[in-house]
Amino acid sequence: MILHPNCPRPQPDRPDPARKRPRLACAVALSLSLLLGGCASLFQYDETPDPSANPSLNQASWWSDFHDPLLAELINRAMKANPSILSAQAALQQARALRDVSLAANRLNLSVSGSVQRNAADEGPTSVVFRGGLDASWELDVFGANRSAVANSEAELLAAKANLRDVQLSMTAEVVLAYVQLRGLQAQFDIARQNLASQQETLQITQWRAQAGLVPVLEVEQARTAVAQSAAQMPALQSSLDQTRHSLAVLSGQKPNELETELQATGRIPQIPTQVADVIPADSLRQRADVRAAEERISAAIAGVDEAKKARLPRFKLGGSLGMTALTLTGFSNGAAVASQILGAVAMPLLDGGASKAKVRVQQAVLEQQRASYQSTVLRALKEVEDALIALRNDRERLGYLEQATDSANNAAWLALSSYNSGLADYQTVLQTQRTLLVTQVSLANVQTDLSSGHVRLIKAMGGGW
Repeated sequence: MILHPNCPRPQPDRPDPARKRPRLACAVALSLSLLLGGCASLFQYDETPDPSANPSLNQASWWSDFHDPLLAELINRAMKANPSILSAQAALQQARALRDVSLAANRLNLSVSGSVQRNAADEGPTSVVFRGGLDASWELDVFGANRSAVANSEAELLAAKANLRDVQLSMTAEVVLAYVQLRGLQAQFDIARQNLASQQETLQITQWRAQAGLVPVLEVEQARTAVAQSAAQMPALQSSLDQTRHSLAVLSGQKPNELETELQATGRIPQIPTQVADVIPADSLRQRADVRAAEERISAAIAGVDEAKKARLPRFKLGGSLGMTALTLTGFSNGAAVASQILGAVAMPLLDGGASKAKVRVQQAVLEQQRASYQSTVLRALKEVEDALIALRNDRERLGYLEQATDSANNAAWLALSSYNSGLADYQTVLQTQRTLLVTQVSLANVQTDLSSGHVRLIKAMGGGW
């Protein structure tokens, strides 16, 4: 081992002081860590794993009340692959990371360093010096500026969680609305097809009667006109069906044409069997994700004001370092020179041109903006709930009347056609009753679609149920 000229040489009959240096270094490092770590433990933050790391809707799967397995499958696909949901999940991860950055400011910071220096001169031996160091620092959050920053980031994290749930609820509601619309259009398409088949049958009867001289040719042309008009509705309905199917596929994170086979068969219009209360407590609005997010943003703004105020107060910091120097790597355990220090510092802004006061005013303005945004969110929520309740009441009333009208129109059309076949009624009566039946059947399908859509809008307005 090469010894530095200035290093003390061990004596055979006395303990080697160099052997005590590693122990001294360890003692200094341990004392430094205990001192700063003990201070850091004065302020503990809950690090319990967040159960909403992969959050879903807080409310139960409300769409299960429709008792439609295919609808539930489409919603499951949307929750996994919808781009808006994926973007909101990424925003939540960002908010969580920013919270962790704020937490780090209240914890002990340790860093290590190492270097190798080679010294060479024109005359004299070449020397190599190895250095190693350990630095530690911790800021005493006497006035709570760091804690305010953590509170700000925590509130923003909760707002991001609420925003994710809001996006999930919105996308789920959009999937259900598109699915209900698709089933409604399929019902209208079947009604139009059945009406067309009935009119084609009537046209054939009219042609037979005209050939027998029982009715004028005019009625044949009227029957052909009715058939052509009904047939003209089919392409338009088919176009709406295809477009709605494409929208549903995109909402569920798939390509537009991927659901053509799966949704080709006609299904019933999904209905919720339970009755909806006409009056819902206003406190139920607090479960809405946008309302909760607005509340959390107010909390974040309050913490931001507090942080800006406390940034003008003194800041205290403790620090320490431990350094070792040796001529060889093995010298770190025997013969290394040790240097250590523990220091404290205080800093306080004196003159900054009014920047710190301006930052306080900025945060106060942000707080006022968030309060106004919260009021707007609550008012919008109240309006959406009231509108949905009124629409549901009216749709239920319309449904009862249209069910009666459809039964009567069906009977009238059958009686008119029977009378026409017996020569007891003219073709105008048959044509009018068929048109009336078509209108009432389509209206009934529409109100059934509107009623289901109204339930979805109310559930969405209430934040996923009540």
